[in-house]
Amino acid sequence: MKQRSLWMDAELELYRDTVRRFVETEIAAHAGKWREQQHVDRELWNQAGALGMLLADVPEEFGGGGGSFAHMAILFEELSYAGDRAFGAHVHAIVAHYILNQGTAAQKRDYLPRLASGELVAAIAMSEPGAGSDLQGVRTKASRVDSGYVIDGSKTFISNGYLADLIVVVARTDPEAGSKGISLFLVETKNAQGYRVGRILDKIGQKGQDTCELFFDAVHVPAESLLGGVEGQGFKQLMTELPYERTLLGVISAAAIERAVSIAIDYAKQRKAFGKPLIEMQNTRFKLAEAKTQAVVARAFIDDCIQRMIEGDMDTATASMAKLWLSEAEGKVVDECLQLFGGYGYMAEYPIAQMYVDARVQRIYGGTSEIMKEIIARSL
Repeated sequence: MKQRSLWMDAELELYRDTVRRFVETEIAAHAGKWREQQHVDRELWNQAGALGMLLADVPEEFGGGGGSFAHMAILFEELSYAGDRAFGAHVHAIVAHYILNQGTAAQKRDYLPRLASGELVAAIAMSEPGAGSDLQGVRTKASRVDSGYVIDGSKTFISNGYLADLIVVVARTDPEAGSKGISLFLVETKNAQGYRVGRILDKIGQKGQDTCELFFDAVHVPAESLLGGVEGQGFKQLMTELPYERTLLGVISAAAIERAVSIAIDYAKQRKAFGKPLIEMQNTRFKLAEAKTQAVVARAFIDDCIQRMIEGDMDTATASMAKLWLSEAEGKVVDECLQLFGGYGYMAEYPIAQMYVDARVQRIYGGTSEIMKEIIARSL
């Protein structure tokens, strides 16, 4: 699917083989079922946890695999190569890193082992009907009471929302303090009075991913649920952890580009028009040459980002560049590859068609392309 990356080694190759077998047998084989029911089976989380895939880059002392970002990159590359956009393991991993890097010692001991095993499925509740990329527009509030906090508000576009057992909720603890009045709360959904999951939203793509509305009607949480134990740190915590999320999304986009080019080349070699394979026509060859070049450039860029993540040297601007460029390139390359399929490219049964609709949200979630440009511009 791609040339060997410099960050790969023999141990990681063996790990990739394990991941690939799991993805083929336990994920790709059930894609149709999950699209129909709009969520993966709950058992998948336990299966992935048992193999140590969910938190492979979290230290062993907290139940993780003790590996590096390379292990997570492999997981998301293999999911992307298989065409999967249903398994929300990226959101799960992001939540784990919020806890690992921003949580109290007690929060790490309590939640990370259960996230690693798949006992808990995690989600992040940021977006609201009136607040998306602008987190300062958050209206969900957490009011202090003697026994902890009471959360009131609603969230939308929440990935893993249907199955979520643990949600990082972005809420306002001080309505007068602007960005310094935002805090993050760890909310366990089981037996949470006043918590309700709304409908699974009907998206144009990523049909197997459960994306929901969530409602918090006077949901009580103990004081220990405040991430990090200090109010007003939510905006800072979000900004600190977003590079991890955006680099993961870059990994997914880069692998999708490689997959699109691969299946388009295979199709062009097999499909005939005017008595000869499409690959022998100059326009097809030139389009594929351009797409292949994009894939190679994408791979070089994301490999450098992965290496920087492994070394702990990734910065916000570079992660934003990866999210911006790779998601935009994914949309363009998949579109060009779909065109080579002609009418078949518009048929839902063809993988390239599914990739086309799945790719669109990459430029929206995790921070829109416009927000990425603003972040990059501020670093100039």
